[in-house]
Amino acid sequence: MNQETKTREYSAESIKVLEGLKAVRKRPAMYIGDVGKRGLHHLVYEVVDNSIDEAMAGYCTKITVVFNDDGSVTVEDNGRGIPVGLHKIEKKPAVEVVMTMLHAGGKFDKDSYKVSGGLHGVGVSVVNALSQRLWVEVKREGKIYKQDYKTGVTQTKLKEIGKTKKTGTKVCFFPDDSIFKSTHFEYDIIADRLRELSYLNRGLEIVLKDIRNAEDKMESFKFKGGLSDFVKFLDEHNNPLHDKVVTVNKEGGSVPVDMALRYGNTYTENILTFVNNINTIEGGTHLSGFRSALTRAMNNYAARNNLVKTKKSEKLNLSGEDFREGLTAILSIRVSEPQFEGQTKTKLGNGEVKGLVDKIVYEGILNFLEENPSVGRRIIEKALLAARSRSAARKARELIRRKSALGGSSLPGKLADCSNKDPVFCELYLVEGDSAGGSAKQGRDRRTQAILPLRGKVINSEKARIDRLLSNNEIQAMITALGAGFGGSDEDGGEKAAGDFDIEKLRYHKVVIMTDADVDGSHIRTLLLTFFFRRMPELIHNGHLFLALPPLYRIYQSKKESYVYDDNEKDLTIERMRKENKTVKIGVQRYKGLGEMNPEQLWDTTMDPEKRTLLQITVDDAARAAETFQNLMGHDVEARRSFIEKNAKFVVNLDI
Repeated sequence: MNQETKTREYSAESIKVLEGLKAVRKRPAMYIGDVGKRGLHHLVYEVVDNSIDEAMAGYCTKITVVFNDDGSVTVEDNGRGIPVGLHKIEKKPAVEVVMTMLHAGGKFDKDSYKVSGGLHGVGVSVVNALSQRLWVEVKREGKIYKQDYKTGVTQTKLKEIGKTKKTGTKVCFFPDDSIFKSTHFEYDIIADRLRELSYLNRGLEIVLKDIRNAEDKMESFKFKGGLSDFVKFLDEHNNPLHDKVVTVNKEGGSVPVDMALRYGNTYTENILTFVNNINTIEGGTHLSGFRSALTRAMNNYAARNNLVKTKKSEKLNLSGEDFREGLTAILSIRVSEPQFEGQTKTKLGNGEVKGLVDKIVYEGILNFLEENPSVGRRIIEKALLAARSRSAARKARELIRRKSALGGSSLPGKLADCSNKDPVFCELYLVEGDSAGGSAKQGRDRRTQAILPLRGKVINSEKARIDRLLSNNEIQAMITALGAGFGGSDEDGGEKAAGDFDIEKLRYHKVVIMTDADVDGSHIRTLLLTFFFRRMPELIHNGHLFLALPPLYRIYQSKKESYVYDDNEKDLTIERMRKENKTVKIGVQRYKGLGEMNPEQLWDTTMDPEKRTLLQITVDDAARAAETFQNLMGHDVEARRSFIEKNAKFVVNLDI
């Protein structure tokens, strides 16, 4: 950062106001997503984001987050401190404007912040509005200032309460229990995000303290290696192909780029992308630029060094898919005015970014490989193995493509399709076994609901190469039924080939996994989620994947019956029935399999759109999700054992 930027004045005049604080308490979900666990934790992120902005601007080196024993959360940084001077337009101290007016802050002034984080930039004022109480303390210009608020309304004037040689901002808030379903913050959720922010901001120290219990808990996150350390953390159980992490870092220019990657002896790719610390789970132009650069750089390096040697009878073309097998990569860029698109507004749309990222990453990877030839040789060798595997899978892939291209006449024989052909209204149920499939076929709405029974357990996508995956009958049946193709991408610079995955060709806009409520059902559900997460992530990112939630019990008394979904609801229902009629023996039927229900029961409880409960599959934390699939479904037995030992204490009902 140049001296001119560092010395720019950050004062009351820097604070720009876009609009006043309105209706936040009335419609909180519009601003923080929901009033459940996700929205509650978002409050912490909003306050931390202000401190992160100071760090990205070069003024903050430490952030401390504390869970207090009274239920409040304190966030403190050693940045410049929010300006306290009088705001010329609002005629209030600038800090009060920031805390009480929506979309007010320094991040709207380009001279104060080149780039800033925060997904929608709703600001700390929303945290204030959704808190029973909040106070802010500012250390600035040799003095300490403090102001108190209640549900977003100023309670005291800004007071000078002491002297100091330090600078920074401290915010303490008490979430409003009349708005949130629960006001209990989960340590691990916040810790994961703070750890991620530390990786993304090399050298920044973030401390998390929990003093709510008798035994205090504290972690300090600080990573000198930044994204290099992040990659090592993510692929530590992947049996890395090379020790040294490939890194590219360019701070200058209109789009600073930071990238790190390493290959492991696995068959899946794990690429995480960030813009201004925001996890862009749907990718975008920066991901397109990265993929294109990776493919070109690797092919160029292989050609320069004559590393692609094949037999006369063999013709191999290394594609982007081959270079991404076993890849763990992190791409972090900073954009002054990011444009977000997509289902969850986490897809970067800035057109100019693709070429800039492509150029920087291409040159950076080539330079690294030229300086580290042993690493380059291992990567090309792995890509060649992937290419041979892809070649072996071509027959199975082309068979699936032909079936898809031919349409309904070549759909899987066991698929009971629906009559409606508009994907918006169509649902595909992936059902465990022929028994449950039979009940589902009889009980469904034939106009809009299709049923595909799956026999046995599908192949584990985390441990299988593409050729083995595509030769699996159940995988073939699902790909053909969905009709959107499989694999392939135009994001490495080429065009989509016929049959490559295309979300526009999806035949059903709801894909519902419906399995038994036992151990086998859970395993099958996990295998299917692994397949979709690793091989068809677009289904998840576009909101098309769901879990059906069949009831666990049928409670009946005489001619009355109720279906319940957990043990707590079962106890409450039995208690209610006893009060209503004390003279009749209440019956309880425990469902372990969907096949135990007749078609009418399955429709009433699990498939009727008017009564059913569907759980939509989303990915809030891509890094954590990838790590979980890797540990539970991957090759590393010790990682799986460690997970089981750590979480065994939380198991309530063990079904063996």
